[in-house]
Amino acid sequence: MKFFKNLKKTFIGIITGVTLFTAGAAGFGGIASVSAASLSSNSDSSLSLDVKAAIAVDAKTGQVLYSKNAETALPVASMSKLLTTYLILKAIHSGKLSWDQKITPDSAAQSVSQDTSLSNVPLESGHSYTVRSLYQAMLIYSANGATMALAYKVGGNSYKNFINMMRKQAKEFGITDASIYTANGLTNGEVGDAAYPGASSTAENKFSAKDMAIIATKLLKKYPEVLKTTSITKKYFNNGTGKTLMSNWNWMLKGLAKSYSELPVDGLKTGTSDTAGACFTGTVNKDGHRIITVVLGAQHTSDTDTSRFVQTQKLMSYVYNNYTYTKINSGSTYSSAKTLPVHDGKTLTTNVATGTATHIWLKNSTSSSNLTASVSGKKSLYKDSGLQAPLKKGETVGTYSFKVKGQSLYFLDGSTSLKTNAVTKSATSKANIFVIGWRAITGLFK
Repeated sequence: MKFFKNLKKTFIGIITGVTLFTAGAAGFGGIASVSAASLSSNSDSSLSLDVKAAIAVDAKTGQVLYSKNAETALPVASMSKLLTTYLILKAIHSGKLSWDQKITPDSAAQSVSQDTSLSNVPLESGHSYTVRSLYQAMLIYSANGATMALAYKVGGNSYKNFINMMRKQAKEFGITDASIYTANGLTNGEVGDAAYPGASSTAENKFSAKDMAIIATKLLKKYPEVLKTTSITKKYFNNGTGKTLMSNWNWMLKGLAKSYSELPVDGLKTGTSDTAGACFTGTVNKDGHRIITVVLGAQHTSDTDTSRFVQTQKLMSYVYNNYTYTKINSGSTYSSAKTLPVHDGKTLTTNVATGTATHIWLKNSTSSSNLTASVSGKKSLYKDSGLQAPLKKGETVGTYSFKVKGQSLYFLDGSTSLKTNAVTKSATSKANIFVIGWRAITGLFK
């Protein structure tokens, strides 16, 4: 009788344990649903930016270091070309397009290219241009007609198809609040026969500062070679009958009007229109630590107005002066998160460490000792309440999550903690059937 009472207690304990495990399992492998953190509380009253919206993020981790109205969709004009650039580089890397391939601009692209009131290199009717030359004109001189010629080709000789590709790519990036009508950022009416069907002539592309930061981080991670072009200050474009000098609109590049030796800016893209004001998505790599900044709606009184660059310099300086870059090395261990449970292993736990180096920006008022770690197991590797043995040394078995006491963390993907993978420090072999059986029997009487 006593045996059955103990057995009943064991089963109740097992059921309770399974219930608790199930409730906590959402944390394994990062599959828990995380609502996007509000960025409004990540501004700093000590930094006064004369812009409608702004954001500063780490280029690799997406950690948000400053934000102002960062989730409000606004006109961005030619900064739209960053998403177009991503799709063009995607086509090149997949073999659908090649750098030396010749493109003969369609009538809509050729017509827009002749508009001297817009940023353009003139494209001659019936003349062919290499993909490389059109790409350079798009990124260095923000040439609108050249952008359209590339988009038309990548879209399978269809502007509508290319815009749909842009919309799809934005959604794949997690961007759901954008409005996209043209490949170059002009209004729907300004692109003539390339207008998106069914949309008004005044329809224009709108993205939030956060959206632009997402696009820039994705672009730099996937195609870092883009910086080789965005860092070019001057280059000639051969339009078939003559040469056009292209001067980069990013005046923060080395040697240009708003360069600053302490901030080695090497990209990315400006955008200007009456509705957008002066906008700039910039990136700077200082001491090996790259950040991305976005400013929307800066003052624009004339073509010589430098307000967007002044505001960007303030924002970039703010990050480097108010945060400390802190590296987390691979192989790091933490007393609060050093083991994960093992099922049917010779040992019932396995020691874990960080598998990939990462980094975090800590406010100067915060010490690295305030960094706290937790670890969760990879659900797909679990059986019952532990990782299924055997396990190899260095096997990725879970995720480390880092928070900071006294500092709120925000990331572009909506998470509120820094994450990196957890790996086993040593191999764990499977226990033999006798040990497994004995554990099962003794477990009944506990």
